[in-house]
Amino acid sequence: MAGSGASGREKRATAARLKAALSGGGGGGGESGAAAELQALLERALAPAPGGGEAAAEALEWCRCLLSGGEPWEGFVQAVRAYDPATLCGLVWTANFVAYRCRTCGISPCMSLCAECFHQGEHAGHDYNMFRSQAGGACDCGDGNVMREAGFCKRHRMKSSSKVPCVPKDLLMMSELVLPQFIFSLIQYLREGYNEPALDLPSEKDLHRILQMLEPHVSFLEDLTKMGGAMRSVLTQVLTNQQFYKDLSSGVGENACAKKSYEKYLIALKGSGLAFPEDKLACGMQEQASGTSTLAIQGLAGATATSGQGESSDEEDQDGSQGVGKRKRVKLSSSTKDQSIMDVLKHKCFLEELLFWTIKYEFPQKMVTFLLNMLPDQDYKIAFTKTFVQHYAFIMKTLKKSHESDTMSNRIVHISVQLFSNEELARQVTEECQLLDIMVTVLLYMMESCLIKSELQDEENSLHVVVNCGEALLKNNTYWPLVSDFINILSHQSVAKKFLEDHSLLVTWMNFVSFFQGMNLNKRELNEHVEFESQTYYAAFAAELEACAQPMWGLLSHCKVRETQEYTRNVVRYCLEALQDWFDAINFVDEPAPNQVTFHLPLHRYYAMFLSKAVKCQELDLDSILPDQEMLMKLMIHPLQIQASLSEIHSNMWVRNGLQIKGQAMTYVQSHFCNSMIDPDIYLLQVCASRLDPDYFISSVFERFKVVDLLTMASQHQNTVLDSEHERSMLEGALTFLVILLSLRLHLGMTDDEILRAEMVAQLCMNDRTHSSLLDLIPENPNPKSGIVPGSLSFESMLSAVADFKAPVFEPGGSMQQGMYTPKADIWDKEFDPVMVILRTVYRRDVQSAMDRYTAFLKQSGTFPGNPWPPYKKRTPLHPSYKGLMKLLHCKTLHIVLFTLLYKILMDHQNLSEHVLCMVLYLIELGLEDSPEQESDEEDSVGEHERCHDSWFPGSNLVSNMRHFINYVRVRVPETAPEVKREPPASTSSDGVASSQSPRRSKSLQRENSGTAQVFSLVAERRKKFQEIINRNSSEASQVVRPKTSMKWSAPGATPQLTTAILEIKESILSLLIKLHHKLSGKQNSYYPPWFDDMEVLIQPEIPKYSHGDGMTAVERILLKAAVQSRLNKRVIEEICRKVTPPVPPKKISPAEKKTLDKEERRQKARERQQKLLAEFASKQKSFMETAMDVESPDADIAMEIATSEQHVSEAVYDCVICGQSGPSTEDRPTGLVVLLQASSVLGQCRNSTEPKKLPTSEEEQIYPSDTCAAVHDVRLTTLQRYFKDSSCLQAVSIGWEGGVYVQTCGHTLHIDCHKSYMESLRNDQVLQGFSVDKGEFTCPLCRQFANSVLPCYPGNNVERSLLQCHSNKSIQDLIKEVEELQEQLGTFPVSISSETNLSKEMESVMKDIKSTTQKKYTDYSKTPGSPDNDFLFMYSVARTNLELELVHREGNLCLGGASTAGKRSCLNQLFHVLAMHMRLYSIDSAYNPWRKLTQIMQDRNSQMNSEELPEVPVLYRDVSSLLLIQILTMPQPLRKEHFTCIVKVLFTLLYTQALAAFSLKCSAEDRVAWKNSGALKKNTSNGEKSWEALLSHVISELSKGKMFEEGETEELAMVYPSVWSPDSIECYLQQFCLPFLRITCLLQHHLFGGDLPSCQEDEEFTVLGNCLGLLPSSFQSPHQFTSASCLDWPVPAFNMISQWCLELASFADRHAEQVKVLLIQEPKWDLPCLLQLPENYNTIFQYYHRKTCTVCTKVPKDPAVCLVCGTFVCLKGLCCKQQSYCECVLHSQNCGAGTGIFLLINASVIIIIRGHRFCLWGSVYLDAHGEEDRDLRRGKPLYICKERYKVLEQQWVSHTFDHINKRWGPHYNGL
Repeated sequence: MAGSGASGREKRATAARLKAALSGGGGGGGESGAAAELQALLERALAPAPGGGEAAAEALEWCRCLLSGGEPWEGFVQAVRAYDPATLCGLVWTANFVAYRCRTCGISPCMSLCAECFHQGEHAGHDYNMFRSQAGGACDCGDGNVMREAGFCKRHRMKSSSKVPCVPKDLLMMSELVLPQFIFSLIQYLREGYNEPALDLPSEKDLHRILQMLEPHVSFLEDLTKMGGAMRSVLTQVLTNQQFYKDLSSGVGENACAKKSYEKYLIALKGSGLAFPEDKLACGMQEQASGTSTLAIQGLAGATATSGQGESSDEEDQDGSQGVGKRKRVKLSSSTKDQSIMDVLKHKCFLEELLFWTIKYEFPQKMVTFLLNMLPDQDYKIAFTKTFVQHYAFIMKTLKKSHESDTMSNRIVHISVQLFSNEELARQVTEECQLLDIMVTVLLYMMESCLIKSELQDEENSLHVVVNCGEALLKNNTYWPLVSDFINILSHQSVAKKFLEDHSLLVTWMNFVSFFQGMNLNKRELNEHVEFESQTYYAAFAAELEACAQPMWGLLSHCKVRETQEYTRNVVRYCLEALQDWFDAINFVDEPAPNQVTFHLPLHRYYAMFLSKAVKCQELDLDSILPDQEMLMKLMIHPLQIQASLSEIHSNMWVRNGLQIKGQAMTYVQSHFCNSMIDPDIYLLQVCASRLDPDYFISSVFERFKVVDLLTMASQHQNTVLDSEHERSMLEGALTFLVILLSLRLHLGMTDDEILRAEMVAQLCMNDRTHSSLLDLIPENPNPKSGIVPGSLSFESMLSAVADFKAPVFEPGGSMQQGMYTPKADIWDKEFDPVMVILRTVYRRDVQSAMDRYTAFLKQSGTFPGNPWPPYKKRTPLHPSYKGLMKLLHCKTLHIVLFTLLYKILMDHQNLSEHVLCMVLYLIELGLEDSPEQESDEEDSVGEHERCHDSWFPGSNLVSNMRHFINYVRVRVPETAPEVKREPPASTSSDGVASSQSPRRSKSLQRENSGTAQVFSLVAERRKKFQEIINRNSSEASQVVRPKTSMKWSAPGATPQLTTAILEIKESILSLLIKLHHKLSGKQNSYYPPWFDDMEVLIQPEIPKYSHGDGMTAVERILLKAAVQSRLNKRVIEEICRKVTPPVPPKKISPAEKKTLDKEERRQKARERQQKLLAEFASKQKSFMETAMDVESPDADIAMEIATSEQHVSEAVYDCVICGQSGPSTEDRPTGLVVLLQASSVLGQCRNSTEPKKLPTSEEEQIYPSDTCAAVHDVRLTTLQRYFKDSSCLQAVSIGWEGGVYVQTCGHTLHIDCHKSYMESLRNDQVLQGFSVDKGEFTCPLCRQFANSVLPCYPGNNVERSLLQCHSNKSIQDLIKEVEELQEQLGTFPVSISSETNLSKEMESVMKDIKSTTQKKYTDYSKTPGSPDNDFLFMYSVARTNLELELVHREGNLCLGGASTAGKRSCLNQLFHVLAMHMRLYSIDSAYNPWRKLTQIMQDRNSQMNSEELPEVPVLYRDVSSLLLIQILTMPQPLRKEHFTCIVKVLFTLLYTQALAAFSLKCSAEDRVAWKNSGALKKNTSNGEKSWEALLSHVISELSKGKMFEEGETEELAMVYPSVWSPDSIECYLQQFCLPFLRITCLLQHHLFGGDLPSCQEDEEFTVLGNCLGLLPSSFQSPHQFTSASCLDWPVPAFNMISQWCLELASFADRHAEQVKVLLIQEPKWDLPCLLQLPENYNTIFQYYHRKTCTVCTKVPKDPAVCLVCGTFVCLKGLCCKQQSYCECVLHSQNCGAGTGIFLLINASVIIIIRGHRFCLWGSVYLDAHGEEDRDLRRGKPLYICKERYKVLEQQWVSHTFDHINKRWGPHYNGL
């Protein structure tokens, strides 16, 4: 029988034989025999082999053969696939995969699609985004439970199951027999490999080894799942069949190996101790017999209910002795808690044990993928989900111990999100497997492991426990996967309903929530700064948000209708019970402990949010779910404590606690937290305020904010609880809080749309916002994970209603703006709500910013010129349930406070501010808005039935109290106070008691013991009320309170004695307001009641005039409202105004008044002084700028202002921007220009196709660089070097198209010695970023432009300018002679090179700099390395590069004329001097001097031909522009203009001949004959030398002598050009051929000799330039019959010259006929350089490149990038493609751009620039629909090209200004 080492063929034969036997071929007996044989074969083949690798491969080989029954495997796979009913996609992916989510099509918020399904579906116009998967996921296409069918892709749309034929039995028969064994062998491997870690030492290496070994097995299983539905159902059958499992795995058989593995499995089960082995207190938890597999939860409900308080309290007492050190304390006592959830696992099938091992091995990725790949099979899905739930507790335990909890969390969620997002499945598991109980219990257990004793309130006796935020469990968010699953299942209505109906679950859950109640307690440091700032608060906020708030929002989303009232009642009931338990546990009575605050009150917030929902959506009666008064009083204390603490933190009272406390205060109000934290807190306080006694509430507020002592009429007071520097901001805080409390309507009646609008307006008022930041800043409503904003569909429409879009703009500085939204004008006018802004600002500066923007708007619209006060905004009406809130505005306590504060402000007491006044007025106005009922005009009636304990005011209605006059007030003041000195009027006391008109005073005299002021007594009142309520409930509590109060409020003994003084006041609120108006306006009697002029105002008080303005406007608005509301008030106001008010308050203020007057005068003087200083400063600055910027005056060419008219020789004067001196540049102390040298390949990127190149986005569109300028020049040089002498080749062309050196300057000059010391100082200053001083980099000291060298200015008079215009009358022959002689005298420089002067040294060093700027490969073109010809070529090419680039910057022609683009910024003149000086060092052998060949008829030199060496390059092959530069730069400087013109004329003749020769090749043979004959006639005419026909005919006849036109008639050329050439088209061709040379020459002339360039139309360019260069005879006028030939000026007879030049070609043609044409045809037409064209939509690029493999390393790069210049695909930072320590991007930037690279990072959509050794992030050229970048594709919205940005990028590339415009550069250390 076939052994396991059998060959492939044998295996196949065996397999076929077995299959035949088993399918019943060989009768009954054969079948069972075959089965046994198969069994044995499998056991042998699949036995776990220690060898690993080969054995595994062998086993898999057997499996394949057996499954396919000996057929080829591929064929088998195809056969099975045919039966796949593919209705679901189910593609599983792992982390970092790019997937899509469409909110329009999704039912579950977790829905996701793979790219293929997404692009095949129709999602245009939907709200979708692309995202990078964090934890992995699976494609939901085809799953109607998770997404709407409309979104399915084409493949999964048809429900194809009906059409799929039935699977033939024998196809999968073998699979059913083989797979159980295979899976069992896999499990055996897992069992064998697992060793319990000894002593908790992790044996991760072993686990890893096993997993490596199993890789092929699992991959094989994965391949099986991919065969489709038929195979999956077989696998499901195998995995879930309990019989298979029993037979194979229980280790009953005689197979020893199997026995051993079973024992290991049992050990592993025990070792997982499915109880906590590390928890010493697990008394009853040890392994209960594993038989009790039933998940009995019956005991659970009873257990938790009792164990909550009762039992645990006595345990507590025993623990108590050990104090806080003993950390753990399990709240649920173990004896009653049902353990089965936590401890019992019994496996009944392969699937269960497989999952067990998957967990044990911490979720290996391969296994997870296999398990998920099976999910499309419905039976499997259900079985797997149940198994997963059964192992849930075990998962939690493994997770807690795991070292890689992050990875593991992701893998868990990867699985669970697939299972629990499906509502149907979740419901089924909830019903059948108690999913909710399991989850809640598991969460509870998890948190119990990190509880500590709470120190809130009563440290010693507290029984409350909280989670310890410092534990890894919370710090690392380890609980995240479990909570996330819980939130996920609560999002299903059916599941949430079960939860809300189950009382025991609610009790357990509240128990869980109470673990977070009061966590992370802050204690205020009073003495020294805290040593170690703990950052645990992040963990605390995250935990409350994720573990408490998000499940709460999930539940709330199902309580939207009346029918769900019952649920709310349940939650509220258990919430209150939990709160009551909490108050008891922390021993809370009525006073919170001082100096501590916790921001975490999840129980309060649950309670608040369910109350809000009940009233808003379920029409529940609020009072039916509110507790008694005593409970309300307790409930309000802690939220109020938080509000007061916020104020303390902002007043810097907590500075000693470090920055983290500020962090907490900010997080509490931050957009992601505010609606789960501050909003419920404020709402709860509003509810309490609406139901409690208003006087009690108001006094509580001032007491919590510690400002009670401040509220006294006396000018001095003592505050026992607050330092005076904090008083003001605490008072502001208290008033602001009251304003927010009374005017916020978020939960009190606003609709969702109104809320959204208010939030949006508040955010936009603070700052203009981008769309995404707005989405982020607006608190999401239900569950932050779902991404649903309140009324999410209306977000866009709301945004367009309140804001205008500002399109993205570019600032010249290069900083890119995003598209922003800014509020519309009428929003500022009507809806700006300062209260909402204050509530929502994280930073205090945002409030200021909103006010500044508001001020700017009012100024701009002309509404109000000054500094406005925050406007008052009308509120949405209150929901009837909360009407009681308004009682606060109509209670005496508040009125006394307002009165006192108005008085104090009027009297200029200390510690008051404009903000205080603003808030006081706001409160008064709120009260007027909402006065209870139109009061009766009989004033007396009020006094009758309102005999109240407090007699400041008669009643509680603000409207009537406003006019009530208060005459005398008794105050307690320190003896030192000014009030004490004055004797009270004698009549006071008696008057006070007797006078009937004022019962108030009698009362005040009797109250001697009243603390410091009337309001203080209110603190006592508050106590009394609280006491009454308590006494009603219990008698003993009162004893606890009494002593506390007396103790707390006795003033400390150290303070000076307090005495009583009586103040005469005689004011009412109205009179104080009017006086304040006078005070604010600074004029007496400034208030004049508006109704005197116009009675109308009383009828319609909403007058726009009053809606914006400062304090005076506010006072006027309030007085008007008061008058409108009551006739009596109107009368009182009129009376007060009639009395001409004496100088404001009583006399005692006079010194203070004097002070204010002095202050004003002083301020005025200071202002004048400041103006004077500023004026002086401005004039100084102006003169400085003028001197500094001399350089920039437009008529100067580099600071050389030489008027041509002046004939005398003047020296150029330079300013040094370092030492500030001016002077000429001398040889000893040369001056230099600040320059930046950079290598550039921009020119090399020109193409000769007009069609712009696109970035390839498919395999077909590849780019080949053969048509670029650089490539063409390269090929030409190489060809020349093949046939001609090297040294002459190197003068026949220019290099520098790639890696040429470009020189640019900012135009500033400095002494070179100054520069050296400047560099030294930079070198010692270590704080440099961005550039490297060692490489010579620096920034210009004046304009801070980046630079790296200094170009010496050539000393010398500007004689060239003066001689420049005088036309010489010498003949051209004479000039030619002179030029030749000048070239002969080498080295005669004004500066003799021999003597080493400073100048020549500098010139040499700058030449070195220029050379080292570019790489060696761009300078060495000679065949003999290091030959001087190389340097010679390089130097004149530098000049060529700079001229060509300037042309490019001028759009490729000189039509614009004018000075050089850079004008004052050009440094070419200096550059030529430096180059010329170096070029003169190389002599040109006179025999080879090209000048001779151009100007003389040479004698026959044929003798040379036969010699061995290669000939020289024929003149007609030489590049004329290069010849020009060689001639100019080898002449002694300064050059005379006449010589320059002479050289140009001579070279033009050569150029023209080249044009004719090139043309002769372009036309067909017949044309040639025709032109030859027609031109021959003109040869002998007088101007034959200036007629192109004659010359052309001569060229053709001369060239015909050689073999030029013979073989292979140039057919292909004839195709391109017009078949018939008219004389005009020929003229045009010749002009186009000559233009590039003329442009370069003109630029050169402009730089050497000054003078502006003429501007012209494009069609006249040739004539204008010819004129400018002096090629056209000056007599020439008429342009209409102009021919280019008229510019010719032949030095010797033209036809002889041409014959001589053509002869060289003819002789070359004899030898290499095929090359003649190639070298002659020069395409002069280059397009301007441009970057690749990008597609409209970013997705096109992304989809093609992000999975593309790199050509070098054939992997998919982690960070792919693509070069925007040439389209090369590179790995950013990829170590795989590193060469000699250079990463690929850096390498490419050197090869493609000579050190400049522009790369688009595919995964981030941003562009990164590499320049030399630095790089910077440039920004993105792709923006979303709202004009925003999406860096790193975080939002994944569709992106579109922004053409303007791309233009800017291209512009910066072409003009080489990256270094100047982008600011944030950093070194890349070759690592990109």
